[in-house]
This record gives sequence, structure tokens and C-alpha cells, in this order.
Amino acid sequence: MSADGTWNTTINSPMGSQNGTMSLATDGGTLTGKISGPQGEIDIEDGTVDGDSLAWKANMTSPMPMTLEFTATVAGDEINGEVKLGAFGNATFTGTRA
Repeated sequence: MSADGTWNTTINSPMGSQNGTMSLATDGGTLTGKISGPQGEIDIEDGTVDGDSLAWKANMTSPMPMTLEFTATVAGDEINGEVKLGAFGNATFTGTRA
């Protein structure tokens, strides 16, 4: 199933649950889009698609500069994965198609 579209997401971070949205678009093996949340909007960078598996980075600037590294799997109207939070370890995230 395509990852294209808008997703309502929750990242289970060390600072608690962070709710937001992701807008994703695929073109062959390339993934682009934006992540929106309490800290603003961040562009997806270096995004890749391999079947139902996705990977991308996002450079957060607030509350502190950090590169977030995501891996995810799309299954129907659900997306699940992990995000590396720089020096703060890993967190899980889940989402549903909006």
C-alpha cells in the first residue's frame, strides 16, 4: 500500500507523547514530505521507499538542533516505526492515515 497522503502520528519520546502530522509523497524509490508538530514544520530529507518500508531524516531545530532518523513500515492505513533521537536514544512512533 502506498505511503502517500497525510498521517496523524504519535512519537513516544523521552519527553512524553508528541502528536503531529506527516505529509508523505512517493516517487519510485524516493520519499518526500513534511512533518508538522508542536515545534513547527520540518522537511523530510534523504527519504527512501522499498516496498512497504520507508526511511528518512528530519533536521529539527527546536527546542534544540538534532537530526531525527526514521524507519517505518506501512500496512494499510497504519504506519509504525522507530526514530533515532540523536544522543537521546530511540523512540517508537505510530500513525493512522488522516
